[in-house]
Amino acid sequence: MNCLEAKPLRDAYVDGELDLIRSVDLERHLSGCPACSRALEDVQVLTTALKAQELYFKAPAQLARQIRAPLRLEQKRETRTAVAWWGWLEGGLATAAVALVLAGIVALWRGPSANERIAQEVTASHIRSLMAEHKTDVTSSDQHTVKPWFDGKLDFAPPVQDFAADGFPLVGGRLDYLHDRAVAALVYQRHKHFINVFIWPTPNAASTQPRAAVRQGYNLIRWTQAGMAYWAVSDLNPAELGTLVALLRAK
Repeated sequence: MNCLEAKPLRDAYVDGELDLIRSVDLERHLSGCPACSRALEDVQVLTTALKAQELYFKAPAQLARQIRAPLRLEQKRETRTAVAWWGWLEGGLATAAVALVLAGIVALWRGPSANERIAQEVTASHIRSLMAEHKTDVTSSDQHTVKPWFDGKLDFAPPVQDFAADGFPLVGGRLDYLHDRAVAALVYQRHKHFINVFIWPTPNAASTQPRAAVRQGYNLIRWTQAGMAYWAVSDLNPAELGTLVALLRAK
């Protein structure tokens, strides 16, 4: 995160309106940026000042009655209109309306698709690995060290390649748990950006072309190949992440 990205988040951060991920990203930026830290302090001082008791006064009771009177009239008018509409909808139209409502409830009950749930899990695992400083269980740029490390820990052998010559050095690997099973996570680096590539077997799935998505500000690319499912996730820009995906698919 840079100063330009941090600026519009300061007010929401002070008001407690940012989610955990955005808060962590902003705090990480603030810890290394004195200018943004001072700007945040100014916002906090202003917020505190605006909460001062002397800035508020209680409205007179007469004003409250004047406001509520027309609101009550409008509420009665809306109630009469709703009753009239319901009478018109009785019969076939009412049945159709009920069917639409039930269809909406069923859609909500079904929840997100399998790929959407995996995307959420992949993003959360990537973020946890960065926040907890647990990027790898085995740290090595040697694919002949990382690949054997998985032996006996998984029920499959993940393909492991180092792409240091192409600007994507292998950092290491770790065990993770996604989609109700243990999976391999290979960690690559591009400049200061870390990339998690999650791999697990899908023996009955046909090979698919890469498909991109964005979750919580992170770029994801998924594909299947040679009986394996792949999910790559990083804050790296989509073009460079796509370059690593092309290297993985060409192995």
